[in-house]
Amino acid sequence: MVYFFYQRLILRIAAAAVVSFLIVLLLGPAFIRFLMRQKLGDRPEFDHADLNQLTRHKSNTPTMGGALIVIAVLASTLLFANTYNSYIRISLVALLWLGVLGGVDDWIKLHRVAGAPGRDGLKMWEKLVFQIAAAVLIAVSTYHYGRASAIEGVNPAHSFYLPVPADPIPLSLLAYTVITALTMVGTSNAVNLTDGMDGLATGCLVIVAAVFLLLAVAVGLPAWANSFHLPMVAGAAEMTIMCAAIVGACLGFLWYNAHPAQVFMGDTGSLPLGGLIGYVAVVTRQEILLAVAGGVFVMEALSVLLQVGYFKLTKPKGTGLPGRRLFRVAPIHHHFHLGGWAESKVVVRFWLLGLLFAALALAMLKLR
Repeated sequence: MVYFFYQRLILRIAAAAVVSFLIVLLLGPAFIRFLMRQKLGDRPEFDHADLNQLTRHKSNTPTMGGALIVIAVLASTLLFANTYNSYIRISLVALLWLGVLGGVDDWIKLHRVAGAPGRDGLKMWEKLVFQIAAAVLIAVSTYHYGRASAIEGVNPAHSFYLPVPADPIPLSLLAYTVITALTMVGTSNAVNLTDGMDGLATGCLVIVAAVFLLLAVAVGLPAWANSFHLPMVAGAAEMTIMCAAIVGACLGFLWYNAHPAQVFMGDTGSLPLGGLIGYVAVVTRQEILLAVAGGVFVMEALSVLLQVGYFKLTKPKGTGLPGRRLFRVAPIHHHFHLGGWAESKVVVRFWLLGLLFAALALAMLKLR
């Protein structure tokens, strides 16, 4: 039994994916009914009248469905991962910490929707404080555990790697912490911004998690690491179980989240899932490849940053007039929706882009 659970990695990967898929698939209908009874239905409300009109049919669709994904990933990881592995323990802390943060944000937002104008949850700076605090604690713990990977004076787990042939760049604890915080917080919020159409973020998460499942295998097994000239990080192979659980849970959720969506994941799902993907990238030392494989998430986040920056830059001072916009609205998926694309067309085309970015990220391994 011990050999089966801790040595047969491929079987455990498959089991984690299947079990998390079945948990979400089988519990989905009851969970959706529960959310409806609690009146946890969102109301799309944007600073754009035409977009509000396009999304009016989504009113009162249950949200906070991401809680079911978190439960499935947690259960599947506890069943099939080696919980003595510190990377697994730290990832579970990240999952629960960010899941609770997202749940609080959704709860405040939904209750304001029910009883007050606007749909704001926690303020952005409030979320960032908790996200950064989690990332700092996680970075320090991970850096300490990574000492086990030291080989002949070089520690792959404490180095930064470019996707092109180059020597590893050793990182101090401070530099490692900054990179971890930028990766986890950035990915968490980028996934949150992408979660604005039926199945969009869920499908993209499946693609990126599958890429990092492969990378975790390659980095965690010496033969694969040497073959692909990747850093050998002791214990990183266990992160494949976490990635498999994410893939399975998101596929199960997509059953109900695909157009027309019966439930939304909300911040309860997008914040922890994005943060977990970022953490896997940190453990495998593939932060740069995350920016490539998660190209759709990068597009979404950049569109918001560019829109806000350009709006403020072009706002005439002292006139009270608004600034100009680069896009019809941001994030960029809504730009195409307002341009006449059907929602399902936007989602499928972004999935295709996600597959192309994933293929590019894997192809870049040959550069090593």
